[in-house]
Amino acid sequence: MSSPAEPASSAPRDAAQAEDAAPKQADHVTVTVIDTREGYLAAVTKIAGGHGPIAIDAERASGFRYSQRAYLIQIFRRGAGTFLFDPPAIGDFAELNAVIRDEEWILHAASQDLTCLREVGLDPTLLFDTELGARLAGLPRVGLGTVVEELLGVHLAKEFSAADWSTRPLPQAWLVYAALDVELLVDLREAMGALLDDAGKTEIARQEFESVLGRNFTPVREQPWRRLSGVHSVKGQRNLAVARELWHARDEFARETDTAPGRLVPDSALVAAARSLPASKRDLVALKEFTGRASRSQIDRWWDAIQAGLVSTDPPVLRPPGESIPPPRAWADKNPAADRRLKLSRAAIVEKSEELNIPVENLLTPELLRRLSWNPPAETDEASIREALGEMGAREWQLDETAQPIVDAFLSASAFVEGSDEEADPVVDSSQSPSVAPETDS
Repeated sequence: MSSPAEPASSAPRDAAQAEDAAPKQADHVTVTVIDTREGYLAAVTKIAGGHGPIAIDAERASGFRYSQRAYLIQIFRRGAGTFLFDPPAIGDFAELNAVIRDEEWILHAASQDLTCLREVGLDPTLLFDTELGARLAGLPRVGLGTVVEELLGVHLAKEFSAADWSTRPLPQAWLVYAALDVELLVDLREAMGALLDDAGKTEIARQEFESVLGRNFTPVREQPWRRLSGVHSVKGQRNLAVARELWHARDEFARETDTAPGRLVPDSALVAAARSLPASKRDLVALKEFTGRASRSQIDRWWDAIQAGLVSTDPPVLRPPGESIPPPRAWADKNPAADRRLKLSRAAIVEKSEELNIPVENLLTPELLRRLSWNPPAETDEASIREALGEMGAREWQLDETAQPIVDAFLSASAFVEGSDEEADPVVDSSQSPSVAPETDS
């Protein structure tokens, strides 16, 4: 198997050591990786001759590499077999996409893999997501290993899920693990489909899968440096400017070396430097909190970033302009009517969630409910609520299940605001329900 070009500064991967440390897998035929164009095109022909849906998965090197590219793509199709591809070696997968594009693709947690699949030219038009299906079916745990064991009675080891899949050559135990990830997906899809059908949720699942296909899972964030863990402890504009410049310096180096930023210098080290503002390069070296494998080897880079932050003529504001909607904890003081609407409608959604045996966050995204509660339509009726939620991206089935309960909750909230406590139903503390997803301030 040929190996993709490695950055000069990357540490070599010790595949033999990884093999020795690997837990033993159950018996499986030897798995090989297709890493040539000739082998790839031959596999495309075999896959085209198969039948039924396409089970597909991708392995990345999250936490090891800067990019989120696929380092292994696995495919299984009945009548064709199992195929493991080396994307860096093969390049574009347009020929495969042309063959399978209009077939149903089966993925587990498609939102995690669609972006890296699309990067190499693989883009489905019909999807069945077994992880999302498990949520809609009301299964208590939705990890692939757990769902396979519950529905198929097969134990599927998951010890390599966080491995460095950029390793070359890949250990055989890892390849067996990767093959098993797709070889059971078709059977799992059939069992999951039957479960959803028995629960009357087939159409719900179809709408959800279609929605996944239309989403962009790599949104561009403004001021991404503000996501530094612990940046809230950095006070003062000069300090924040240093934090910003350090983040950009690390990001640039991480991109150059295709290394996960946190493996070079952790967030805590950048924050420590920004807080202390060392007066010299020697002081930066002496800062014990400034750690990481590149903290000393790239000391000139970090010192230059600190200097750039100190002399910046465009320091960041202490508090960035946020969304127009404040965090829910502040609603009682800022907008009591909206606070009451949110509490009552959230309780109604929790009740509906338990009735349908669908998690709250899948029944209606908490963010949509917050936005609706803060800025409700002029008329509190089902048509207006449906229109408002539809414009935010809610699916038809979600509107069918949640619009009227939200109307009732909003009307109760209005009666409370206009009258007295006795005119509205008591607020249910949804935090006591095990079905409620934690509320996230935004």
